[in-house]
Amino acid sequence: MKKSKKLLAVLSILLMTFAVNGQQTSDDVQSKAKKEKIYNEKGELIKQGWNFGPLPVVGYNSDLGFQYGACVDIFNYGDGSRYPKFDYKMNLEVSAYTKGSLNLRFYGDFYNLLPNSRLFVDAGYFTDKRFEFYGFNGYASPFFPRLSAWENDRPEELFFFNDLMPGAKGKTTFYLMNRNQFRFNSSLRRQFGFGEHLYYGFGLSYFNYDMGKLNIDKYGDVVTLYDIYCLSGLIRENEADGGNVTQLKLAFIYDSKNHDSDPTKGAYFEATLTGAPDFIDGDGYSHLTFNAVWQHYLPIVKDNLTFAYRIVTQNVVAGEIPYYAMFNSNMLFYKKMSTDAMGGSNSVRGINRNRVVGQGYAWLNAEIRWKILKFQFINQNWNIALNPFFDAGMVTQSFRLEEQEQAWDLLRENYDVNNEFLIDPIYSGEKEGIHTSAGCGLKIIMNKNFIISAEAAKALDARDGNGLRMYIGFNYLF
Repeated sequence: MKKSKKLLAVLSILLMTFAVNGQQTSDDVQSKAKKEKIYNEKGELIKQGWNFGPLPVVGYNSDLGFQYGACVDIFNYGDGSRYPKFDYKMNLEVSAYTKGSLNLRFYGDFYNLLPNSRLFVDAGYFTDKRFEFYGFNGYASPFFPRLSAWENDRPEELFFFNDLMPGAKGKTTFYLMNRNQFRFNSSLRRQFGFGEHLYYGFGLSYFNYDMGKLNIDKYGDVVTLYDIYCLSGLIRENEADGGNVTQLKLAFIYDSKNHDSDPTKGAYFEATLTGAPDFIDGDGYSHLTFNAVWQHYLPIVKDNLTFAYRIVTQNVVAGEIPYYAMFNSNMLFYKKMSTDAMGGSNSVRGINRNRVVGQGYAWLNAEIRWKILKFQFINQNWNIALNPFFDAGMVTQSFRLEEQEQAWDLLRENYDVNNEFLIDPIYSGEKEGIHTSAGCGLKIIMNKNFIISAEAAKALDARDGNGLRMYIGFNYLF
């Protein structure tokens, strides 16, 4: 553990060094063209033209392991009149996690490519050999902590799974499965002719999901909750291996934030209607979802102390959604690498990743953002900030709940399993409630656009996971 911490500290220092060197190279190019430096009323150096930031990707996520790879950030600030806002931003990343995930992603965020418009393009391929699956409908699915620990064997009372699937070995992989995902998203936001902060948006997205049972050689043929769900019919045969989802989006947006990456005042509201016609697979999974996001930034002490909160909700309003599409949050713009909800670093921090899955859900993030130090170093503007936070979320629209309640009894009847000590791994008998967590983060901010983030969070209910979760990466959550 001590060696891991030392390695992480060294890699973090290298990350900062590469970031500064990348930005410094851009500054050298600009300084040859412009001899004088320009500062705003806050004493911040105004960035102009192109800024290139090649750097290694180094991070840590308790759910995924240590992250390593490389990326490049490309900014264009134009003549600097919009600083710290940019005209264009592009990012290319290739990275992997030590627990078996791989990320290949490009995105471009263009504010001035079209008049009064914002164009966002995102494409990526993601593999996850240990994708977590805890069942449907939150607390309606029981959670056995010992089964989620890699180093422990299954409790004896659960060995009955071997009777259902002969040849399976009893290792601690019960809540894991395999998922590969290809994602493409293109969104256009345009300003209404009336109202300074009002916009409408269109989007086209495509997802290919390759889902399946856990496939790691060293664990052999183990039984998982995914296998039990497939065997019981809760996961249908025509959706078990994944499929294709094509989305058409229409959105209404209000955006008065004073900055995109490091806002200190203003609000953001997005209401998105997403239609997903099933014209590729033809399995009858056409559906319509409604997603709403409200973000509010309230300055307490100028831009040094801010209270920020976000409320997200999503529901299926028509049709039938396949289980693999429920993990996705259908916003118009995808700022984070992962679009999965709910649980983990992108939504309710500190609870098990994918712990809360249903047709509809809602969550809250609330945090204080306190800039404790500001300074200039190597021609860059720097801030150090803390962000203590509280998160909460729950399933608001259940998915196949009646089937879930009966699945275990039907499975035992079909397979003639009658041991009186058997417990139900599918349905807990409990009603869904609010899943909560709390934690604190540290941010290192350069030029208000490049943010290194470290956060620690803990679930406040043992049914959502045990221990402190760590997330080290980039940017504020919202």
